[in-house]
Amino acid sequence: MQIRFTFHDRRFTATLADNPSARDLFSLLPLDLQIDDYAQNEKIAYLPRKLTEAGSGPFSGEAPGDFCYYAPWGNLIFFHAGYRYSRGLIRLGRIEEGTAPLLLRGQFPLRAERLG
Repeated sequence: MQIRFTFHDRRFTATLADNPSARDLFSLLPLDLQIDDYAQNEKIAYLPRKLTEAGSGPFSGEAPGDFCYYAPWGNLIFFHAGYRYSRGLIRLGRIEEGTAPLLLRGQFPLRAERLG
């Protein structure tokens, strides 16, 4: 399963992990959201509802390009720099083309749609 994200004339694709949270997100598509900066290493976007947390738990191998869900706040996270796992974080997949599109600072409308 893949998702194409578009904001401010920038596009990137995320390949989803095979987990209940990723499948739940895929079922919501297409979505029109807002993407915004958070901290110095990520962009976030709030979903219209919370995703399932079934099957979630700690993970390792954190890296820029990870695409996650933060269950306590109900938001998507796009990591463009290093980070560490924290409780409530669920990895949804990976950004395919690298993190360059995420380096544009600011808040923008974000379109998320299915690819295949």
